[in-house]
Amino acid sequence: MARQKQFKRKKNTINGWLVLDKPYGITSNEALGKIKRIFSPQKVGHAGTLDPRASGLLPVAFGEATKTVPFVMDGRKVYRFEVTWGAETSTDDTEGEVVATSDIRPQHDEIRAVLGEFVGTIMQVPPKFSAIKIGGERAYNLARDGEEVELEARPIDVHRLDLVDCPDQDRAVFEAECGKGTYVRALARDLGQRLGTCGHVTELRRLLVGPFGEADLVDLDEIIEMAEEFEEEVDIDALVDEFVLPVRDAMDALVEVPVSLDDAARIRKGMAIILRGRDAPLNTEVAFASHASVPVAIGSIDKGRFQPSRVFHL
Repeated sequence: MARQKQFKRKKNTINGWLVLDKPYGITSNEALGKIKRIFSPQKVGHAGTLDPRASGLLPVAFGEATKTVPFVMDGRKVYRFEVTWGAETSTDDTEGEVVATSDIRPQHDEIRAVLGEFVGTIMQVPPKFSAIKIGGERAYNLARDGEEVELEARPIDVHRLDLVDCPDQDRAVFEAECGKGTYVRALARDLGQRLGTCGHVTELRRLLVGPFGEADLVDLDEIIEMAEEFEEEVDIDALVDEFVLPVRDAMDALVEVPVSLDDAARIRKGMAIILRGRDAPLNTEVAFASHASVPVAIGSIDKGRFQPSRVFHL
């Protein structure tokens, strides 16, 4: 087997977003590790973990983009997932043991008839194998140790739940648009119970996180292949130009306040500025200031006064 090229370990100054298409079978941290070995960034993180058995959109933040991670993680998410009827598992996916079975297989019309009950603000009990903490311990660690895990129902927002396909009587494919904290595995479990049967997730793919969608996806193998083409040292600038999106792309949903060069200098020193002009917002909980379309700082606006909270160095 050919050895993977050893990339130089010099830390590179990179600012922006790489919207990775995480492959099935590896953890989000393993995917991030591969990106780090190639780009060797000074600072990097990701916005929203995907299970090893899930694939799809994993936003990776470099440098100053890490300051915008919360705005991406708080955004809406879209998942496409396959539910297999007839079995419920301890993990609500293929990893766990079967804990209940049923011979009932719901029909198309029966499935569509109940989907509306799972849209809106609903109460959901998270899977026992989840990252929620109980007494300082992750629920999945307690469950793996054989302890009884009892999680309370909590409100979640499901904006859309569509039946996409029924490949056969045992399987149904759905697409869900939901808010932060929603467990698709729990949706599958609850759909099965509501339909008088059992169900668990057998395929899961994330299609959207906040401002990033399928059009932004970059295949991990494509990044590795391009990096391998460089004979001696990886051309980081070429990789960034090809794959990395601007920092500001994560803040599309925020109010933007264009400021002058002088005001930008004041903001970078942590100073508040008075916003002028009749169109200037008076009160905004979260906004960002920019100069020449380059983000200067994230902050808030109170009575026409912009107060920076996080300054960008771009």
